[in-house]
Amino acid sequence: MMPLSSSTTRRTLKHTRAIRIEAFARDDGLWDLDARITDHKPRDITLASGVRPAGAALHDLTLRVTIDLQMNVVDVNAVSDAVPYPGYCEAIAPDYKKLVGLNLLRQFRQGVKERMSGIQGCTHLTELAQILPTAAVQAFAGDVIDTRDGASDSDETTQPFQLHRCHALRLDGPAVVQFYPRWASPSPDAKSPS
Repeated sequence: MMPLSSSTTRRTLKHTRAIRIEAFARDDGLWDLDARITDHKPRDITLASGVRPAGAALHDLTLRVTIDLQMNVVDVNAVSDAVPYPGYCEAIAPDYKKLVGLNLLRQFRQGVKERMSGIQGCTHLTELAQILPTAAVQAFAGDVIDTRDGASDSDETTQPFQLHRCHALRLDGPAVVQFYPRWASPSPDAKSPS
């Protein structure tokens, strides 16, 4: 692993946010993406709704988005187990069903913004929804999406899904030249990583 550089000054932890996404293939052919966000403070904190003791969750929210193999959203479920304003924050959870019908690969983030931004939703649940497209692609890779390696694609007529979707796998880049030579269109100035 390549760690971050060491801090040059003394630091004090003030907040921890954790985001976790798990993907599950279901027996009915659909997939569940369970996304969870938690926020914790290492000290007691006074909120308008009362004091939260050190280590207690300020937020603990989960969003389950069920998708089909084409990444169409077919169901959504939201749960708010810890919120700063109990009785109020969690009231928006049923509104996340408005995401049903969107497709994770076709302007999904725009659709989320149109349906759930600002007072139409919960900032934290909406943030979770926004990161689901790339998580779904990773979940589908090798199971639903063919990510064949360059050595085995000599007879394939369709470019692997992941190519030309990020800096490292741009068609004129050295990684594609090395690992997917059939699909490479190197530029004259492309260099191999050192």
